[in-house]
Amino acid sequence: MSTTEAITESASRTVAGREVPATGTWTVDTAHSAVEFVARHLMVTKVRGRFADYGATITIADDPAASSVDVTIQVGSVSTGDEGRDGHLGGPDFFDTANYPTMTFRSTKVTPVGSDTWKVDGDLTVKDVTKPVVLDVEFGGVATDPWGNQKAFFSASTEVDREEWGLTWNQPLAGGGVLIGKKAKIELEIQASQVAEP
Repeated sequence: MSTTEAITESASRTVAGREVPATGTWTVDTAHSAVEFVARHLMVTKVRGRFADYGATITIADDPAASSVDVTIQVGSVSTGDEGRDGHLGGPDFFDTANYPTMTFRSTKVTPVGSDTWKVDGDLTVKDVTKPVVLDVEFGGVATDPWGNQKAFFSASTEVDREEWGLTWNQPLAGGGVLIGKKAKIELEIQASQVAEP
């Protein structure tokens, strides 16, 4: 049996009535995934940004609750559709990519919630500040692409207060309020491939 066939046959399983990925290591296919954030601008408009350069490893344990997630994002790859804004985000007022080129997420706990939903607790490090966050994760199942590759699908989201990580820059508005909202929603759409065992 080929390695591809072995992965295909065991790409998902059922544990305690829940479909979960097969045990082993899964890596994120960045060409078919997205790591994005949404923040308020001028108190009303939602501005969306994304990070183009990142890597993530999902380790699925025999007991799904013992699984783990490890993510590293190259902060300089941020894109919001405006070069001036992107440059400001990468500067010392925000991410300060010259001194802190990466942000990371390391999971600390995985908890089942529903038939296909989970809570993933972890530590988010931005610049030199590490704070706990909780991701709401939905497992979308496993499918085979046209080339016979097995892919697992996850959606995840959380909301954070950017000021807790020292991202406090803002400007007051003449009519009241501030230019940029404190809250940012983080949204992830992940397609992952199982790593073949050597």
